[in-house]
Amino acid sequence: MWGMAKMAGISTVVFDVGRVLFEWDLRHLFAKLISDSEELDWFLAHVVTPEWHFQHDAGRPLADMTAELTAQYPHYGPLIEAYRTRFNETIPGPVPGSLDIVRDLAAQDVPLYAITNFGAEFWDMFRPTQPIFDLFGDIVVSGVEKLAKPDPAIYALALQRFGLKPGEAIFIDDNHDNVVSARANGFAAHHFTDAATLRSELADLGLLQ
Repeated sequence: MWGMAKMAGISTVVFDVGRVLFEWDLRHLFAKLISDSEELDWFLAHVVTPEWHFQHDAGRPLADMTAELTAQYPHYGPLIEAYRTRFNETIPGPVPGSLDIVRDLAAQDVPLYAITNFGAEFWDMFRPTQPIFDLFGDIVVSGVEKLAKPDPAIYALALQRFGLKPGEAIFIDDNHDNVVSARANGFAAHHFTDAATLRSELADLGLLQ
């Protein structure tokens, strides 16, 4: 965390989405589809893995990813198709307390933005289901830009898109590498663990009362 002296000029809050505003885990979907716990663990470790999923966050088309994986694991074709069509079920709901913080910041006219590692096609599925994003001035989506955190380029793009100067915004993310990169590329940053801790820090910065 930057020292408070460096953070005195912060006027804007930039959020990550997954595991900061909304819970996310591939297991939420596939636990509904694979009843055997050992097979579920194997499937998530070897077939539809987070690392494989992150290719879509970085901009790779879903059709290419799923066709390739289905050819490798034809037995799991229907489950791989479920990943493509039922992705919203990997997001069971908001992180407790986080959306209240967003609403309270918006009520106090604090400018709000987001930088999220999220596949473009999945974002098109998820964004319309969540009116909370109407409170955000803009959202940089990795899969659209084909840039993913912690690449410094995505933070440079965000500053440009949001019309911010270095040091004007605090970025909130649950991933330590993303936080470190944000701090090195124009943002103060908060490593998110829970909404209560975040609320306290935002209050210390004078952004929440």
